[in-house]
Amino acid sequence: MSWRLSTAAALCCFMSTAANAQTIVTEELETINGLEDGISLIQTPLFEEVIEEVRAVPGSGAVLRGLDKMNGQVEDFELQNGYSIGFGNLRVDLAECRHPDDNATGEAFAFLTIYDGPAVGDPAFQGWMIASSPALSAMDHARYDVWVLRCTTSAAEGTE
Repeated sequence: MSWRLSTAAALCCFMSTAANAQTIVTEELETINGLEDGISLIQTPLFEEVIEEVRAVPGSGAVLRGLDKMNGQVEDFELQNGYSIGFGNLRVDLAECRHPDDNATGEAFAFLTIYDGPAVGDPAFQGWMIASSPALSAMDHARYDVWVLRCTTSAAEGTE
């Protein structure tokens, strides 16, 4: 008990001596127009505001790519809007694929629901996948990867 008291007393003495030895000096800088040394501040935006409206239209389906990470098997498959396909142990449902009006193969956005196994419970993935940025909204699965390559269009609309 006496060791604790002597340690606490020594610590208090050290802290008060250290506090007394420290001097804090504050100075006021001369300022011109609110800034020191006459520097003027001009506010400019870092990025110019660019607004470009791109009209997205629905495609008739999508071309998807699946990867089985266990054996390295890669498979491309075409799926129509509103249909499902099996890939390995997954069931992939495509609700809709959209693309810019002027470029069906350039930028695809597909709404997918992917189930792991035959039982329909909580999906392993549900959301929009973007062809040009597959990692932005990716499925997190231990064995399989699925991503969107492009939208397809009906033969009446033009190219596929």
